[in-house]
Amino acid sequence: MNHSQAEISAMASAHLKALDALLEPCDRTDSPGAIVAVALHGRVIYRKAVGMASLEHGVANTPATRVRISSTSKHFTAMGILLLVEDGLVRLDDPLQKHLPEFPMLSDKGPTIAHLLTHTGGWRSYDELWSMSNGLVFHEPGTGMPAMQRQSALNFEPGTRMAYSNGGYHMLAKIIERVSGMGYNEFLTRRLFVPLDMPDTQSVPTDHDVVRGLADRYIPKVGGGWRHGVYPCELEGGGSLVSTVDDMLRWLAHLRGDRKIVGRPGTWASLHAPTTLDSGAQVAYGFGLSRHPYRGVDIIHHSGAVLGATSQMLTVPSHGLDIVILVNGAPLHPGALALKIVDLVLGDALPERHEVRPSASAFPAIVGRNYAAQEEGGLIRFGEAEEKITLSWQSAPGVPMHHAGDRVWVGVQEIAISDMEFSASAVQKAQAPHVLEVKEAGVAVSYELLPETPPTAAELAPRLVGSYHGADLDATAEITLADGRLQAAVRGRYGSVEGTLEILSDRVLSLVSSDALLSRLGRVTVFVDCDDATGAATGLRLSTARSRNVCMHRIGERK
Repeated sequence: MNHSQAEISAMASAHLKALDALLEPCDRTDSPGAIVAVALHGRVIYRKAVGMASLEHGVANTPATRVRISSTSKHFTAMGILLLVEDGLVRLDDPLQKHLPEFPMLSDKGPTIAHLLTHTGGWRSYDELWSMSNGLVFHEPGTGMPAMQRQSALNFEPGTRMAYSNGGYHMLAKIIERVSGMGYNEFLTRRLFVPLDMPDTQSVPTDHDVVRGLADRYIPKVGGGWRHGVYPCELEGGGSLVSTVDDMLRWLAHLRGDRKIVGRPGTWASLHAPTTLDSGAQVAYGFGLSRHPYRGVDIIHHSGAVLGATSQMLTVPSHGLDIVILVNGAPLHPGALALKIVDLVLGDALPERHEVRPSASAFPAIVGRNYAAQEEGGLIRFGEAEEKITLSWQSAPGVPMHHAGDRVWVGVQEIAISDMEFSASAVQKAQAPHVLEVKEAGVAVSYELLPETPPTAAELAPRLVGSYHGADLDATAEITLADGRLQAAVRGRYGSVEGTLEILSDRVLSLVSSDALLSRLGRVTVFVDCDDATGAATGLRLSTARSRNVCMHRIGERK
């Protein structure tokens, strides 16, 4: 490193002292914590651990502590597939069924390997299907593939849209195993972790597996204290890797560097090349990584989140800045913290940040209103947080929106589904539009305004109360009227989801689980299909953030 780079590193290290203050609230012996590392031109300029790796045993986090990196794992899976492409064993345009013939053909267009890599395949994800019918009940590995094989329909035609999918990456992990003849972890270890000197990185398929040096995952309990975060499904392919900040810094240096020890330069570049949909619209997501501008420079990154662990891996290639943040339950937002580090380190070298978070007062007519695309299985709610307008997808927590020109949007990196936007000029202050055109990854979808005063439970009960069955979900559902409320119980093979149906319209409801944690993570939107002549419900379509229109048909006599 030349002298000027050393001086830059020294100045950056001084700026990063401000990070100590940001991490100080998490530097406790009665709380989980985080590990943060920053490198500039390959030189580590910040490396600190705070909080506890194990609250039960009083073990503190250290810079060498391993943490589940969850969805940051995805581009490792993508790289595994791309190495098989280099080997001539896989083609990006191969249909899924070439390598996993047990899957049904649901479209003439695929999905292909490329569709799975870019979340444009449209296949419903096993983990969402599980949580719809079994809640957060844990099950050993082996249920994911059969759940996806049962599907009789897609979220959308492959290549036409984007919907982030853990299931697609689970399929890719299985393809790696089928084609290579090795287990997923063995393949990544031989082809990536060993040659790139990442000794503390490995695949850990479930949160019940015991692994040396791995921090426990924690989520806060209502009223105080902590509980273990246990993801209910297997994670292989989409979120199973555990790692350390040191291993991840080595990985980032290789990712942005010119000299490649493993793979061809073009292969690495494809990880973050934008995806072009059939419509011509582009999405700033490639084969497992996002790349987009921030304060005038491109950043490449991917976050991760499971129950009790979050992460962010980010690099600014033009400045040689690498950032890794691993959190095992501390109240930190790794994505926001990583951008704060970019600001601290690069500071004056970048243009001023001109990000506009639109005020809720600019769109008063739609704040608090619900919009539904009933045929598409989509539900949007506009809300307010800290006086800014937010967008909630399928009743998940709202995300503050951006505003530039006529565009008001949230990005895939913020809601982990797809980019979503509407035109500011389409919304008047005085009156909410009856129909709002929302672009999902560049594809226009018409959303209809739902009523401010929906029907009552007593009014809907005669049409809805009864039993339903869904083959795709491998579950039954029962809707009842009790204490003046519509109640629903969806029962899968291993568990159930029970709760109250919040009525949004005569054909759109939201299932609020009685499990507080499950409800906080997101709700199931219930769309009602009715007989045109009688108005009685003939079936239900269940949608979550990433799995849409899962059908359940009425069975037996109406009650």
